[in-house]
Amino acid sequence: MLKVLAIETSCDETSVSIVSNSDDIYKIHSNIVASQIEDHSKWGGGST
Repeated sequence: MLKVLAIETSCDETSVSIVSNSDDIYKIHSNIVASQIEDHSKWGGGST
């Protein structure tokens, strides 16, 4: 079994996932996103 920890970051979001693969079956164990978009939108920043 192969387990992968994936991390993605940008200026206002960070995401972390743990994924495994066994016999060509993929399973997402966890996927969490931390976002500051709502906070940035108060001052006109972020995405819509």
